Amino acid sequence: MSNLSRVYDSTLLTNSNVYQIDRTLYQYLFKTGTIQHPKYHFRPLAGQLLKADLLLNHKALTTRCYEVSGMSTNASVISQESLQLSIF
Repeated sequence: MSNLSRVYDSTLLTNSNVYQIDRTLYQYLFKTGTIQHPKYHFRPLAGQLLKADLLLNHKALTTRCYEVSGMSTNASVISQESLQLSIF
């Protein structure tokens, strides 16, 4: 894999970067929850073994999440529902 750097600051998460969590590559989607209890949503990249979205709290984010240097994704996120609606 490429160089990995641990994510210490949640404000630096971007949709275009690739993150490795438990040996699986993910794309950051968005943040929900409250200021005291934030939750971070990630979606696995195409071709990964895991297919379900991942939800992490702040402690899990800072201990399990690594940014993969040198890899990026297309920043646009399209759900399957909106893709199917655009076809018809």
